[in-house]
Amino acid sequence: MATFGGSDDLRGARFVGADLRAARFVESDLSGVVMRGVEIQQTEIDAPWLPADGGLRVNDVDVGGYVEAELNRRFPGRSERRAADPEGLRSAWATLQQTWATTVDRAASMPAGTVDISVAGEWSFAQTLRHLVLATDTWLGRGVLEIEQPFHPIGQQDAGTAGDGADTSVFRTDKPSYDEVLQVRAERVAMVTDFLTGVTVEELAAERKNPHAPQYPETVRSCLHVILEEEWEHLRFAVRDLDAIAKGATTDG
Repeated sequence: MATFGGSDDLRGARFVGADLRAARFVESDLSGVVMRGVEIQQTEIDAPWLPADGGLRVNDVDVGGYVEAELNRRFPGRSERRAADPEGLRSAWATLQQTWATTVDRAASMPAGTVDISVAGEWSFAQTLRHLVLATDTWLGRGVLEIEQPFHPIGQQDAGTAGDGADTSVFRTDKPSYDEVLQVRAERVAMVTDFLTGVTVEELAAERKNPHAPQYPETVRSCLHVILEEEWEHLRFAVRDLDAIAKGATTDG
């Protein structure tokens, strides 16, 4: 099977009569892609940053708003993730963590080993929680609190970690126990909760550096919005995969 990576420039390529059945595009830029007269049965698109309008048109219908509304319906409280004031952010965080607690309880009620199952090569439930540890360390620890080395060793790295100035030697290469994952995750949730408890309107507007690209400015508010976005998106992934595991439709990767 052919594999194309970052060194392959396919911009402007034309695929005419090509058979792309079962092709997989991971962390690829498909902006401006045009498909005409295509067969798309059972096609899946997962775009966390899909614009609510003008982002995706299917048969000349802009579906971005429909997708956003449906996700907000499925996940009550998700619509609050862009709250701007301290009270709104505190409410958004509390609702989010209640939903996460329910999801963690669901995973615990499933057969032993469920939290370590990878569905179609995606992160397992335990790895997802570890990634959220990393996200908190990045956007609260480094972004908001400006701690030089905020990273916990069990954080689940992704493709962007090595490029954000993190000392990757701090991350463990062995697999931590699930109990340890839950403990560290709880500590990071408490860190965000504690910060939100006392944050003021003035502090939310304070300027910070983007932890991945320090040349670009952020605000404390925008850093918190990234944390909320990460939490909701990975909750969606986790629920999706727990559903697949419950149905027995998994491909352990």
